[in-house]
Amino acid sequence: MSDTFFSGAPHWTWFIIPYFFVGGLAGGAYFLAALLEWFGRPDDRPVIRTGYRVAAVGAILSGLLLTIDLGRPLRFWHMLFQSANFPAIMFKSWSPISFGAWAILLFGLFSVLSALGAMAEEGRLQNPALRAVGGVIRGGIAKLVAGIGGLLGFFVAGYTGILLSVTNRPIWADSPWLGALFVASGASTGAAALILLAPARGATEQSLARLSAFDTKALVVELLVLVLFVASLGSVNRVWIGFWGLVLLVGVVGLGIVAPLRLHAQRRPLASAAKLVLVGGFLLRLATMLASEGIDRYRVAAGM
Repeated sequence: MSDTFFSGAPHWTWFIIPYFFVGGLAGGAYFLAALLEWFGRPDDRPVIRTGYRVAAVGAILSGLLLTIDLGRPLRFWHMLFQSANFPAIMFKSWSPISFGAWAILLFGLFSVLSALGAMAEEGRLQNPALRAVGGVIRGGIAKLVAGIGGLLGFFVAGYTGILLSVTNRPIWADSPWLGALFVASGASTGAAALILLAPARGATEQSLARLSAFDTKALVVELLVLVLFVASLGSVNRVWIGFWGLVLLVGVVGLGIVAPLRLHAQRRPLASAAKLVLVGGFLLRLATMLASEGIDRYRVAAGM
């Protein structure tokens, strides 16, 4: 059990929960698109282009949510630059927050570059400057951008879980598995988003079948890591006896993992499984964050 139950809860607003969800989804979608960029087939191009656009929109949206959550949005630039020595950068390698701020910024840059390349490939860019930039992101350069961006996407997908685990809050600080859990969830929700959106951009049945197979594997991994996460909490697991435990069991495990796995196995409409995965991914963040926020710290610490 954590010995820091008496620390105060972070001064976050509701914006932080969709930020965690959207950021994980964007990272997972880009990582999957990058894998297909390197090792996929020619008929995977619609899925790849969709993944880049989902990642770009998600990176921008999650950045806005994080900035708004600061209360004073202009504070964000202080995380990137030294206010007294502008434009000298502010980077603290030992600080998860500083490391994460730069990772999110760079991930947004690479995802936008890849999205511009995808839009240029489709002939969707009308602005000459953007069309020129997008036209460069092809072939070997596109793979290089995807390789770097994919690593950043993998990091961003799990970063929020790692950030929570280094705090002094119950549940978050009591398990080493939270970052891995968020990575697995980011992979499953990213694949689910592509399953829903790629058909409108010309994805073939074969590509969607491969996405379904990937999502199945990601869900199995997510379930296994979730079991490890809960088991590692030890006596802190008593906090799940209540509403948030019901959300975790019914919403995350039942609706968000087991039901989609069954639909994938039965080859039912993929969209139905994908929607459930997205609901489960959001509820996972909601439950893990608000269960910690709502703990009666004195009662739990005393074992009552």
